Amino acid sequence: MQLPSSLLENAVAQFAKLPGIGKKTALRLVLHLLKQDVSEVQLFGETIAKMRRDIRFCQRCHNISDGDICAICANSQRNQRVICVVENIRDVIAIESTQQFNGTYHVLGGIISPLDGIGPEQLTIESLINRIAQEQVEELVFALSPNIQGDTTIYYIQKKMASPDCKITTIARGIAFGGELEYADEMTLARSIANRLPVQQYVK
Repeated sequence: MQLPSSLLENAVAQFAKLPGIGKKTALRLVLHLLKQDVSEVQLFGETIAKMRRDIRFCQRCHNISDGDICAICANSQRNQRVICVVENIRDVIAIESTQQFNGTYHVLGGIISPLDGIGPEQLTIESLINRIAQEQVEELVFALSPNIQGDTTIYYIQKKMASPDCKITTIARGIAFGGELEYADEMTLARSIANRLPVQQYVK
């Protein structure tokens, strides 16, 4: 893509580094910024730089935070003895958007995947085990990817836990609403049948 300005070309190259942004989309974004007031573009750049420079991670659950402890962990209205274990921060945002969970979270930073070079030591499993022991956790809800790596991670954490009184659950797995049964994989279909529910629980 031949551009008339090296400054424009450099800006496009930076935007194109973002996930899901190609050169054409990057050019469209840069041209949009050129139409804005200099003060607005400056504020945009300063906001991004400040976010990257000042954002922190919760010392308790590893969620993104403005301080040492995130707003969720600091909220006394939430059930502090229920922890939902997730892979990443995007999962926290997704679950929070449902407004159906009132406990706290623990962000692992991924799942155990030896083929990708990700072992337990690369994740925040040790701090999770410490939380369970120190905070008298009543329930651990696993909301990990429904695959072999996710199940391996759950199994590993279960074996590391020393609290027999902590209830261990996982989010329901099964056929998605609107999905075609014939296209479901065997594991998903098997779990759907094993975890079947009475009709009156979901048919109104």
